[in-house]
Amino acid sequence: MKANAESSTVAVAGVEFGWGSSGKLSAVLSALRARGGERLRFIGLASGLGRPVLAEQPVKRWFDLPEERSNRELSRIVQAQRVRAALVVLDGALANALRACGVPVVFVDSLPFLWTDGDRPDLPLDAEVYCAQRCVELPPEGARVLADARQLRWVDAVIDDGGVVRSSTPTPHPRRALLNLGGLRGPHLTDWASYPQLVLPAALEALTASGVTEVHIAGNLPAWLAAQLVDSCAHPPITAVGALPHKEFLRRLAECDVLLTSPGLTTLLEAGRLGTPTLCLPPQNLSQIFSGRFHSQALGADVRLRWPREVFDEEEALALRVHGEGKALDLIYGGIARAADLGRHRTATAVREGLVEKLKQLADGLTERLADAPGADLTAPGRHAPGHHVPGHHVPDWTALTNAVGTAGAAQVADALLQLLVETSGAALPVR
Repeated sequence: MKANAESSTVAVAGVEFGWGSSGKLSAVLSALRARGGERLRFIGLASGLGRPVLAEQPVKRWFDLPEERSNRELSRIVQAQRVRAALVVLDGALANALRACGVPVVFVDSLPFLWTDGDRPDLPLDAEVYCAQRCVELPPEGARVLADARQLRWVDAVIDDGGVVRSSTPTPHPRRALLNLGGLRGPHLTDWASYPQLVLPAALEALTASGVTEVHIAGNLPAWLAAQLVDSCAHPPITAVGALPHKEFLRRLAECDVLLTSPGLTTLLEAGRLGTPTLCLPPQNLSQIFSGRFHSQALGADVRLRWPREVFDEEEALALRVHGEGKALDLIYGGIARAADLGRHRTATAVREGLVEKLKQLADGLTERLADAPGADLTAPGRHAPGHHVPGHHVPDWTALTNAVGTAGAAQVADALLQLLVETSGAALPVR
């Protein structure tokens, strides 16, 4: 199709939670550029937390929105910037506000398994296009909610490969680890420091005990707090700290020997595309309980760490969903905060010991796979002698979760947005 000379302005936004929504925005923007989207002009709304992730994307200008969002202010931005459509990831309230201003919306829902009837008011079920990301399992309550989406479209995992591929196969003796903590700034979370205080030193000590010598700590963790927690460890590995732009994060993900991550779904899917061995840290929120379970279910191996029951019980949290996500989050956030205040040593010890055991199982399984490989050097340090096997150590196919849901979601969302622009204006846009 022949493109109009005038650019079409698209507003983009992601929920202020972790960095998953910004990663998805980055993936869709890359897909739009690959489709000849040079006639599209992008402005960003809110999403202050995720802007560093989108630094490499052509977002011309960012607009902060007040916490108490006013449709009048949003309408002013929409009119002044001549916004023709919006791409919104997970921020249902903003999607509804944009539609109230007359802006057609493509909404990306990466957590369709999470919803119950109590979440209906927060979801833009009337959006012009409602893109729900495929999941390993959709609970019946979630299926009932999505059945009312006016223009529901199921899409694959919305992830970006960044042109990155894994250059080496996993080894049973990891030396380089990526430790990722995302989702720390969740809505209604008053004390976001509790989780890293419990988990980060314990994870570093477990990695040291497992022979890891080099760690990069990524995620939305302030550098000063990360440095403080690293210093609290007796013998930490060589550690670098810092948020990473999206492509650099993917590069590190491809190069590390093992990933330890809070189980955010986008990170698990990105690691799965690369085949990076991944262990899930204890969950920070409700969606991470689901994501960690889906990951282990797809792999056919238990690669996630649970909290001790005195922190909170996962089944109780899941049962509270019937009253809306907020009720479950109260239980989860409250349990983590109490553990940080009253039982930090006991809880951190349990996390450290659990991770040491998971890392040992990972190493044993990889050692057995190498021992069975044709032409393997069985005399190498740490490998089994001929005929000696460690029974019961299943080595997962680390790509299983991503393969289960597909990888074309970013392109599918991009196509939906381009088609929406055509339908709402009659203009010819660059679609191929």
